[in-house]
Amino acid sequence: MGTPEFAVPSLRRMVAAEDGFDVVLVVTGQDKPRRKQHDKPESSPVKKAALELGLNVYETDDPSSTAFSDAVAAAMPEVIVVAAFRILPPEVYNLASSGAFNLHASLLPAYRGAAPVNWAIIRGETVTGITTFFLQERVDTGSIILTREVPLLPEDNATTLAGRLSEEGASLVVDTLRAIASGSVRLRQQDDRLASKAPKLTRENTRIRWDSPSSDLCNFIRGLAMKPAAWTTFNGKNMKVFRAAHAGDNQAGGGEPGTVLIYDGRLLVSAGDGWIEILQLQLEGKKIMDASEFLRGFRQNEYPQPLVLV
Repeated sequence: MGTPEFAVPSLRRMVAAEDGFDVVLVVTGQDKPRRKQHDKPESSPVKKAALELGLNVYETDDPSSTAFSDAVAAAMPEVIVVAAFRILPPEVYNLASSGAFNLHASLLPAYRGAAPVNWAIIRGETVTGITTFFLQERVDTGSIILTREVPLLPEDNATTLAGRLSEEGASLVVDTLRAIASGSVRLRQQDDRLASKAPKLTRENTRIRWDSPSSDLCNFIRGLAMKPAAWTTFNGKNMKVFRAAHAGDNQAGGGEPGTVLIYDGRLLVSAGDGWIEILQLQLEGKKIMDASEFLRGFRQNEYPQPLVLV
């Protein structure tokens, strides 16, 4: 059971495994327009992969429906593997005779929640990882089966890290299935005292707070790139910021947090303790571009002075 690209490597690795795992059913979200509501509905990455592999597919956006639980029961699963799907009710995950487990993109109990990849980067972690655990009613709290550490590189953003975690996760899913099949699972209970949260990303908690320290701002921006992206407003228009770097402590004067400085062909913004350089951005209605390209078309006299991002 899974929907986004993150889950695809796990599905492919299960099918390709020499152990001969029989994927009797693939469950994914229903087809949806990719961008605008009037666009043609598009299949999820998992559905596309499943059909390519010749597997049976069931689509649902309502895991609590009787029709869904009936479809899962009819498949008579020994194991249910969940990777980036919806929250399952007990009447569904208990249908698996040998258990249902989830692939989670953190070292649980750290970063329980909907956005573990993003929040690990935002919080400045240098190591993260993946976990498989048996499902239980409280979300992300089940008994741990296997974990694997993955370094969080300085150049990582949410997109690149999710890609690496999905590949490592595919290997861990297969190892977990092998452990269940052989009866060699050694469970470890989560210590709730060590838990941290990775809440869902919203319009509000992805907005850039320019009074934050510059190092925190850089982590925040890369932790949300490329999607949904950290955002601010530029002269009344939304601006997404995808890449930024620390640019010194109060270089060329400082100023109110959010103050823009075009300095030596660079786009600098005042932070809580200095300056950051914006390297890649997207102004509302425009394409993604490097800051240098943006500045070539920037006419400073058309904007109020001083120009402040908010």
